[in-house]
Amino acid sequence: MLSRSPCVYRTLGRSLSAASQASNVVTRQHLSSHFQRKCQPRLQSSSHANHVRFFKISAVHRDEVVTVNTPAFAESVTEGDVRWEKAVGDSVTEDEVVCEIETDKTSVQVPAPAAGVLEELLVPDGGKVEGGTPLFKLRKGAAAAKPAPSPSPAVEAAAPEAVTPPPPPQPSTPPTAAPAVSAVKSSSAAAAPPAPSTAGVRGENRVKMNRMRLRIAQRLKEAQNTCAMLTTFNEVDMSNIQEMRKLYKDAFLEKHNIKLGFMSAFIKAAAHALTDQPAVNAVIDDTTKEIIYRGYIDISVAVSTPKGLVVPVIRNVETMNFADIEKAINALGEKARKNELAVEDMDGGTFTISNGGVFGSLFGTPIINPPQSAILGMHGIFDRPVAVSGKVEVRPMMFMALTYDHRLVDGREAVAFLRKIKAVVEDPRMLLLDM
Repeated sequence: MLSRSPCVYRTLGRSLSAASQASNVVTRQHLSSHFQRKCQPRLQSSSHANHVRFFKISAVHRDEVVTVNTPAFAESVTEGDVRWEKAVGDSVTEDEVVCEIETDKTSVQVPAPAAGVLEELLVPDGGKVEGGTPLFKLRKGAAAAKPAPSPSPAVEAAAPEAVTPPPPPQPSTPPTAAPAVSAVKSSSAAAAPPAPSTAGVRGENRVKMNRMRLRIAQRLKEAQNTCAMLTTFNEVDMSNIQEMRKLYKDAFLEKHNIKLGFMSAFIKAAAHALTDQPAVNAVIDDTTKEIIYRGYIDISVAVSTPKGLVVPVIRNVETMNFADIEKAINALGEKARKNELAVEDMDGGTFTISNGGVFGSLFGTPIINPPQSAILGMHGIFDRPVAVSGKVEVRPMMFMALTYDHRLVDGREAVAFLRKIKAVVEDPRMLLLDM
């Protein structure tokens, strides 16, 4: 009877439906809570990590401070003096020169490794450093590479016109920004040392000798104290070599892409003469009391620079022709002008040529470049009357001087050496005939 009652069926159905809905709600809540416990921390930590990581990378890139050390020197150089090109607070770009280190033989430029601002100079100006010594600290960053630009005078001058204020009623009105800037500039300019006066004012200016000049003085004095120096002279008629250069300079330039000069003729002639007189290319080893005869010819070419005399070396000249020599001279000259000569470029010469003629020298006695045994001095080319086949003619003439170590080279060998150079320069065809 109970099973047939519609009321009972309705009541039982409602109870089962309510229980089912409650179970579904609990199940959904449980699954949602479980999913949140498993996934939400990962999402939050991932988002937090990404945010922190991005901020740290940005900060390091912008504020990283690096310490730049002294570059390594060559084996024969132990220390140098620092000369700063920049000051603390200056902005530099990548590869911009911050300082130069003057050594005994050359100057080494130290560039900035990146754009930024100089934070600290770790060595005073003129201080001595060795390879690896910390030099300066640089705060990297593109934003710091450029200081805030100051208003230009044009903008400052245009500012009053844009505002167009009424004219001041009294002359005691405070000055505008433009006159203030001018006053600062004029006061700083007045603080600079005055230019030398021509009104009879007597004065002195003391300048410390740089390391290169000190080393040059030391080596030249050592040469005077060690070598028994003697100088012999001769003169060269430059007519034929000038005519050869006039005839072939354009074709030479077109083929080799370099100009034909007189220096290559003298270097090649010197190599020919050194082969003929090997004692001039030799050297005395004072330690072992032996004579070292070289089987190669490396000629040092003296070059005058604002910082002193440098002598880059052209190696194996005996194997070169005129074009090879001219290219080597040009390459070394370019490096000297850019102050890029390394110590290796100046080590190991066996003979030196000095050309004082480029300064208009007529006559002179060069000093040996130790540990070499001789040096050839070239001088200016001047028209002079000379006797040619019993007649007086005006020819372009040059005096040559050979200073040699008389302990090793005798007068006969020195005179024969100069005469060989004279013969080859006056008639370059002798090189072809090996005479």
